[in-house]
Amino acid sequence: MKFAIKKLFHIDAPKEKVYQAITTIEGLSNWWTTQTEGGEGLGAEINFDFGSHQGPTMKIVELIPNEKLIWGCVGRSQGWLGHTFVFALDENDGKTRVRFSHNGWKDQDDDFYASCCFSWGRYMESLRQYCQTGKGEAFGSDGFCK
Repeated sequence: MKFAIKKLFHIDAPKEKVYQAITTIEGLSNWWTTQTEGGEGLGAEINFDFGSHQGPTMKIVELIPNEKLIWGCVGRSQGWLGHTFVFALDENDGKTRVRFSHNGWKDQDDDFYASCCFSWGRYMESLRQYCQTGKGEAFGSDGFCK
């Protein structure tokens, strides 16, 4: 059996703005980690680093403009290789509803899974802040709590 980390939340910003935040290097650098490098568009790969820690390499495997983004972890990751990450967007009550899932976990009972659950919650709030105010709390930014 495989498990997922799931987050459901609303952002008071148009879908187009949220989509840009999750699909562009500039956007990702403002809410996840300032050390984001790579391409944009279907098939592109993106490297995410966290200080001296080499983070995952994600490949963009599906893009539906203003509706969906799916990454597959293809390298440089301790424990995420083969995992998929889905951002699904829709309009709900004048806001953008975000359904996020990090899929592929074999076990929910380890510390790494628990740490990732906490961290994804924190980064999804950073995404919300970035889209609503123009300032997120990406790793490496002044607002990041180390």
